[in-house]
Amino acid sequence: MARLFGTDGVRGVANVAVTAELALDLSVAAAHVLADRGAFAGHRPRAVVGRDPRASGEFLSAAVVAGLASAGVDVDDVGVVPTPAVASIVAASGADLGVVLSASHNPMADNGIKFFARGGHKLPDDVEDAIERRSGEEWARPTGAGVGRVRRDDEAGPAWARALGASAPHRLDGLKVVVDCAHGAASELGPLALATAGADVVVVGASPDGVNINDGVGSTHPEVLQAAVLEHGADAGVAYDGDADRCLAVDATGALVDGDQIMGVLALALAERGELRHDVLVTTVMSNLGLVLAMEAAGIRCARTAVGDRYVLEEMRRGGYALGGEQSGHVLLLDHATTGDGVLTSLHLLARVAESGRGLADLAAGIPRLPQVLVNVPGVDRAGAGTDPGVRDAVAAAEAELGDTGRVLLRPSGTEPLVRVMVEAPSAETAQEVADRLAGVVRQRLALREE
Repeated sequence: MARLFGTDGVRGVANVAVTAELALDLSVAAAHVLADRGAFAGHRPRAVVGRDPRASGEFLSAAVVAGLASAGVDVDDVGVVPTPAVASIVAASGADLGVVLSASHNPMADNGIKFFARGGHKLPDDVEDAIERRSGEEWARPTGAGVGRVRRDDEAGPAWARALGASAPHRLDGLKVVVDCAHGAASELGPLALATAGADVVVVGASPDGVNINDGVGSTHPEVLQAAVLEHGADAGVAYDGDADRCLAVDATGALVDGDQIMGVLALALAERGELRHDVLVTTVMSNLGLVLAMEAAGIRCARTAVGDRYVLEEMRRGGYALGGEQSGHVLLLDHATTGDGVLTSLHLLARVAESGRGLADLAAGIPRLPQVLVNVPGVDRAGAGTDPGVRDAVAAAEAELGDTGRVLLRPSGTEPLVRVMVEAPSAETAQEVADRLAGVVRQRLALREE
């Protein structure tokens, strides 16, 4: 049976795969697993629950709150807030558990359930597996004063945003910034944080209605931000995804600045200040070779992990590193947060612009990008991506063809039912041709395996 938890919690179509029953059962199981592991020893347990604006988040968060309270956990319901805000609130408040209802950048019909342990850290795989095993089990229910109490806290989110803005390493006074909030969880709090840091903020994509999250806006549709930056003559723009744990940027010319370039700019800034511990930047196998080469030229080593910010985080904590992330815009600044935080990332990137007196285009130019093509192949057997002989032979042939001038990566998505084919090459034309060819092999070979 497939593992319920993916690389970033449980995700699927809301009310089909991710149901109220599942949300309640997992919440009860989480309370029991953490209690058995001593997380609640000596005190009454408390959890923080937040969500993004999806309509399904209303009933799913209600189910989570009900499950936790029925298991004897007091709950602070912080409403619609970014995922990293929940992690931060858990850490700052001393809560034992955090739960977020969000499917991040996925379409509106999806939703997800993500847990944080005390301190605002993601749960390790073994704890998630234990929660999955115990979901739906029979249990002794508390009664009377033993049940949890529920408190609504509408100030925790704004307090987090103001504190984040005040913590920027350099004031943003004089910078005109467009922020695209993806009609998501940061629609109010992202602009608040940037304004607190002194930026002149122009806001787009900040009218969530429960169904328009990520719909043609945000980090998955940067063309909206690009047009807005040019329209308003802004110095830069930043775009979040639905739960604001990732950030992409746009320079004053309207050019996109992706997660690799953001990490490169931040790594050079930290190294200049002597704050890039061990002179290491942690990236995933999806990061562009251009970033690796630029970092090597600056005396910075790139440590690579599997795809998923949880794996970046594990490597950062293992080695005591300060900065890591993904090309998609998940960036981790562990001296400031326990998880990827798009709002925090935007503050530090814009602070570098303000501090250096250089435009974002100039800063990003120091992080070149080899042409890279990513083709998603849906509806195939994901497990076969690394085992099918025909697929392996096709990959080996493509790697031999590219030699040292490029690379190939095939991997099953951890959050969606598809296989991703990534190719880097000296030219965009070559990268596209090789990627399309491999995608065709994957589609043919792995579709046949399902019959």
